[in-house]
Amino acid sequence: MKLAERMTTKTRRRYTDVLNAEAVRVVRDSARPVAQVVRDLGIADHLRYRWRIEPRQAKSEGHTSESRRTEQEELVRLRRENVTLNQERNLLRRAAAFFSKESRLETE
Repeated sequence: MKLAERMTTKTRRRYTDVLNAEAVRVVRDSARPVAQVVRDLGIADHLRYRWRIEPRQAKSEGHTSESRRTEQEELVRLRRENVTLNQERNLLRRAAAFFSKESRLETE
């Protein structure tokens, strides 16, 4: 079995801010346990804690949750761009070394 056949690509589920706010509201307003509410909504257990904590953290840091998300997305984009730029730089270094070596051989 090839490696590509064994590896399955998992896509991350994206939840809208509306679902996030609704889940937090239902948990706060209902008498049902948090675990049951998120299970009924089809949300992963670990997200329930993060969704409850993120607004508090953002507020204490003087940010909105939207600005935090925007900063995180920009950080991810910049890290990817940095990897690409490093690869391009390394390629150019190798090309310069190759052509430098080739021109020295021609002059000899």
